[in-house]
Amino acid sequence: MCKREWWISSELSLDPDVAAAVSVIIPCYRAAATIGRALASVAAQSHKPREVIIVDDASDDKTGKVLRELSEKYDAAWLKIYFLSENCGPAAARNYGWERAGQPFIAFLDADDSWHQEKIALQFGFMKRHPEVVLSGHACGRESILVRKVARRCQIRPCTLRQLLWRNRLRTPTVMIKRDAVLNFPMDFRYGEDYNLWLGLLATGARAAFLDLPLAVVHKPAFGVSGQSAFLWRMEQGELRALQAVWRRGSVSSTMITLAMIWSGLKFSRRLLICMLKGRRA
Repeated sequence: MCKREWWISSELSLDPDVAAAVSVIIPCYRAAATIGRALASVAAQSHKPREVIIVDDASDDKTGKVLRELSEKYDAAWLKIYFLSENCGPAAARNYGWERAGQPFIAFLDADDSWHQEKIALQFGFMKRHPEVVLSGHACGRESILVRKVARRCQIRPCTLRQLLWRNRLRTPTVMIKRDAVLNFPMDFRYGEDYNLWLGLLATGARAAFLDLPLAVVHKPAFGVSGQSAFLWRMEQGELRALQAVWRRGSVSSTMITLAMIWSGLKFSRRLLICMLKGRRA
């Protein structure tokens, strides 16, 4: 991709009355308080996706009850809900939905996050216009972005394997990917499964892009609070495993992967220090 900027609004004439050829996959675990908000942000899209697949990962709280109530609120042909019999983790839940997706593009959303109403229109429009791109992501913002109009022009940059080694800009609730991508989420990962997939795809030569627009809100801090992000060491282990996996593919040199792992350790130390300071102030 040699271009660095595009007029997204003029790239593809999208008919709002025709659903976007996108399957939205939302893994769900103990998300009774937030899944309704996440789903509402999908339903409010200016260019609505053709289907939404929620996979409940054997929640043991009121999530099942909430999901059944939501199933009565939305069209059954649009919202499809599956219940796993045992808890297998987000990678397995996303793959389960992926296998059942009926559209050529897949967008991922987590049950405690939400999207700007222009997310599907802009990102789907970009990917339709540029079929050489296998996956794309975009920026996140504060909750205030949900009520703002977004710029119709933004800088779009290639996202390379080398760049991703140092910083994972492809946060899962921002990613749209082709359904027929050659890899899916590694089933033996509970942490860092998304990073492993992005690295693996780029290592195969797949092209990725980053849209510099805040089109999603991650409602909880990146680390240091309840939920998976609170388990900093496990997250770090997942990141290191992902780096080792891409090295084993022969895609990067031993020197490069060693430097990337050292950098990962430094970032982990910083996060740990921040959490310790927050704990002292509490």
